[in-house]
Amino acid sequence: MPSNALIRAMPVVFVLIWGTGFVVARLAMPHAPPTSFLTWRFALSMLAIGAWVLLSRNVRWPASAVQWLHLAFVGILMHGGYLGGVWVAVKDGMSAGLAALIVCLQPVLTAIWLSWRGDDHRVTAQQWAGLALGLGGLVLVLWRRMQGGEVTWMQLLPALAALLSITIGTLYQKSFLKPCDVRTASTVQLLAALAVSLPFALFEPEAMQWHPHLVGALLWSVLVLTLGGSSLLYLLIQRGAATQVASLLY
Repeated sequence: MPSNALIRAMPVVFVLIWGTGFVVARLAMPHAPPTSFLTWRFALSMLAIGAWVLLSRNVRWPASAVQWLHLAFVGILMHGGYLGGVWVAVKDGMSAGLAALIVCLQPVLTAIWLSWRGDDHRVTAQQWAGLALGLGGLVLVLWRRMQGGEVTWMQLLPALAALLSITIGTLYQKSFLKPCDVRTASTVQLLAALAVSLPFALFEPEAMQWHPHLVGALLWSVLVLTLGGSSLLYLLIQRGAATQVASLLY
């Protein structure tokens, strides 16, 4: 079991890791089509986690077929849908910073959903005020850039799809997934995401250009973002309320 100090450090480490994903996307996109890059990322991440599983002891796989299906659905949303939307938007010319701002609206959607459902984890007036300020700031930035032609609907729609994917995925995982080993859970999720991304990658006309920036981005994505960031996100969702986890992305 993780120590108390490690548990307290998890949110901080997660924020530091997760934020680098948007920079990595901008670094890699001049040299790779989005779904081809993600297909490589998912495949290599599965190999890395597979080696982790083989070297570990007492690794438990999901006990039922239903849990396998739940994990696969979450993987499609939080790996395939979220990452696919962000990377397509950045590839089409959206800045990494703006893509990050858009998907960080997740706490607003999460709060609205939980309030509508009357969930136990209610949002306080102070939290609503903070969410409203963040939303207002994004609207101002986005409106100005769309009016100036810096952002188009072709860039905005994939980013909004990414926002919906990670919001639904987070809520679904918290509601339907029973706690299980993060290594085996990640393996199932990545396998499902790979099954979705591979067909799209096969039909992308652009080829991968193995530039040092691309190789570095791929290694960082596998070793730090997937093994570190995605694993931490899974653990944080299992341990905390959906609103608390979503606030970390803010």
